Amino acid sequence: MAGVTGRLVRGWCPRAVRSLPVCSSLQVPAQLHMSKTAMGASQKDFESAMNQVKLLEKDPGNEVKLKLYALYKQATEGPCSTPKPGVFDLINKAKWDAWNALGNLPKETARQNYVDLVSGLSSSSDSSSQVKPEADREQAGYETLVMTSEDGITKIMLNRPTKMNALTTQMYQEIMLALEAASKDDSTITVLTGNGSYFSSGNDLTNFTHISPDEIEEKARRGAILLRDFVGCFIDFPKPLVAAVNGPAVGISVTILRLFDLVYASDRATFHTPFSHLGQTPEGCSSYTFPKLMGPGKAAEMLIFGKKLTAAEACAQGLVTEVFPDSTFQKEVWTRLKAYSKLPRNALRISKQMIRNHEKEKLHATNAEESRILQERWLSDECMNAIMNFLSRKAKM
Repeated sequence: MAGVTGRLVRGWCPRAVRSLPVCSSLQVPAQLHMSKTAMGASQKDFESAMNQVKLLEKDPGNEVKLKLYALYKQATEGPCSTPKPGVFDLINKAKWDAWNALGNLPKETARQNYVDLVSGLSSSSDSSSQVKPEADREQAGYETLVMTSEDGITKIMLNRPTKMNALTTQMYQEIMLALEAASKDDSTITVLTGNGSYFSSGNDLTNFTHISPDEIEEKARRGAILLRDFVGCFIDFPKPLVAAVNGPAVGISVTILRLFDLVYASDRATFHTPFSHLGQTPEGCSSYTFPKLMGPGKAAEMLIFGKKLTAAEACAQGLVTEVFPDSTFQKEVWTRLKAYSKLPRNALRISKQMIRNHEKEKLHATNAEESRILQERWLSDECMNAIMNFLSRKAKM
């Protein structure tokens, strides 16, 4: 995906507005809202603010970066006067919309607002960067995951907390590599969880952006293969596989849960599959596993109409094994898993095979069919328009 040039952004780094994760609020913290002060910032203050942005260690999020871009353009060039980008150029269209939304805001006011916004960002970054959580330290070989092994447990932690662990193409590939490694190590149990407040917000919709018209069919074909292989790794995983759902789960991070052996959830977790809202259809074998689990009516509420379940509702439907208070979630889950990890390893593997092998053929067939249908959906005008509408709403000022 093409980056955003420094010439266009300047007030932000060259990777400025690259990703807009699916199902994220992208709301700007109250202290970062633009100032209404009548004081004017000097050119020196403005240039200093631009330099401060380059030194930020924490990504402030896409909506803030769009504000920075728009205010910079307004302060240096005035009201937006460039042609609107094409309908498929989603990132540049979001930037154009942000700048255009400032209307006739005076250059001096835009400059002051830019300085105020950067000042708030710098303060927030300074306070949050003093202590780096252990979970944020990525192991060699993975950029989007943290993978550790201890006490007979291999933990795979999704590690894009500022993007609510939205799944990029790279993340799909790294999860598959991690599962392959975990299947061969000497651990007894493998656990998938998320770093931060989300388990996963589902697909990062920038997987679908910045695609030229002549690349669409090939992109959809490769995406369908990646999805099929990804889900297949969960179907074939030989060891007990546990999901520790630490927060909201969306899309494929919900549908694959029926391929786990245990699903533990915090009471603040929610489960949402808004496929129809995005012009898409179910995946993760959910078109088969969900009706079998909860009945066709309840499955339809989730997979067709996008009903969001609380952790308690998901547990009542059988999607979640047990719910724990968020305040004690980590302690209770890991205490229990450490006890399970001391059980005879081969007995656990064989027992899982006995339970799961009867359905493997059906699951693989369902996975292949779901991936084929999604490939068709991704090429449809309905799906593309739904995704563009979603991203446009999230990119608005």
